[in-house]
Amino acid sequence: MTAFAADVLESIKQAKRGEAAHTHTASNIAQYKTRGRPVGTVKDDAKQAVTVRYSPDVLNAFRATGAGWQTRMNEALREWLNTHSPV
Repeated sequence: MTAFAADVLESIKQAKRGEAAHTHTASNIAQYKTRGRPVGTVKDDAKQAVTVRYSPDVLNAFRATGAGWQTRMNEALREWLNTHSPV
């Protein structure tokens, strides 16, 4: 019997005894999954996707400022809310 065949037979015996059974728990997964956002975490103040219509001149003015124009538009709206009543 080759070493490979012996290893296969030993693996089968271990599986039958339940020694090789794997359970997938959060701690088990964490051992090999270390990159990316942790499962189940969401920021409390996460931004929401909405559909809004703007005048072409307003939209073009913000887009002309380059990358990050949506963030700048968000900041402009936030600044306006600080000085005006939203109602």
